[in-house]
Amino acid sequence: MYSLNDYDYHLPEENIAQQPAARRDHSRLLVVGRGNGSLGHGHFSDLPEHLSASDVLVVNNTEVIPARLVGRKETGGRVELLLLDYTSEAVRNAIGKDFETRCLVKASKRPRIGSRFVFGAGLTAEVVGIDGMQQKVRFSHEGDFERLLYRIGKVPLPPYIRRQDNADGADDHIHYQTVYASQKGAVAAPTAGLHFTGNILERLKKKGVKVVEITLHVGYGTFSPVRVSDIRQHAMHAERFSISDQTAEIINQARQAGHRVVAVGTTCVRTLEFASTADGEVAPGNGSCDLFIYPGFHFKVVDAMVTNFHLPQSTLLMLVSAFAGRDKILDAYRIAIQKGYRFYSYGDAMLIS
Repeated sequence: MYSLNDYDYHLPEENIAQQPAARRDHSRLLVVGRGNGSLGHGHFSDLPEHLSASDVLVVNNTEVIPARLVGRKETGGRVELLLLDYTSEAVRNAIGKDFETRCLVKASKRPRIGSRFVFGAGLTAEVVGIDGMQQKVRFSHEGDFERLLYRIGKVPLPPYIRRQDNADGADDHIHYQTVYASQKGAVAAPTAGLHFTGNILERLKKKGVKVVEITLHVGYGTFSPVRVSDIRQHAMHAERFSISDQTAEIINQARQAGHRVVAVGTTCVRTLEFASTADGEVAPGNGSCDLFIYPGFHFKVVDAMVTNFHLPQSTLLMLVSAFAGRDKILDAYRIAIQKGYRFYSYGDAMLIS
């Protein structure tokens, strides 16, 4: 249960979704019984039929920023930068002045302190510090950096999507974003939410389901592999979150009344469980969530969850295994592969309830 190899499985390349579904809610939905492991097959448009009027649905309203900058080294050669700290005060207040922030730099040679890069629209950067695989970069620009970023930045697609953004007919600026995204700061989408449409949300609300929002800015650490054989030794990355007073109150009232809390995605699960007291009361506020959930974890808030299919040996697979049982999840994955379900960010969905 604690060995990294316990969370491995074989996924054929053809099951990795490279394109979004033709319509968000046309993705498939595998319904997994958390208690008995039962399996049902349908489409995401069926989701309202699986929820009750008394349920509270929690979504993550973080917005993916165009965090990938493509330019050239001052000495020649292509370079890519990925912004890691968009929500920091230094970046958000960067109007007409230089600022420093953490980045990942991809170039033909490992960058050194003093390496300089040139991007479009007058944006330049210089490496001023190195911390392991990350670099501290000083940006120089004129005007509003956020406006500049949205002009020249690119969507930071996950590494298993083997194409450039907006290639092969995909509009990733739209599709790699939830319809309820409103809080800028993520470098990866909370992908379980990509299946929702305005129509689905309206159907849920008309049924009586309360839909509430939290924010957790998904960081690049979500793609970091577990490098220890005993998963209990893994150090989880931290991500900024925010829970409003109103959202916490609605969730807590539902729990007190014995109603279900349904989390959309592992980001919502981690945030709610991290922000809860010992008796399961969710506390409002802002903070940094570094909760690592793996089998043996006691869930205090979340009763059901919507999620995508996750990478082998990933912390996300460990989380859903903790929620429903490792054997049930791996069996569901095996059947999903056999039936041609699409995996990962642009893939199909699961409802575990």
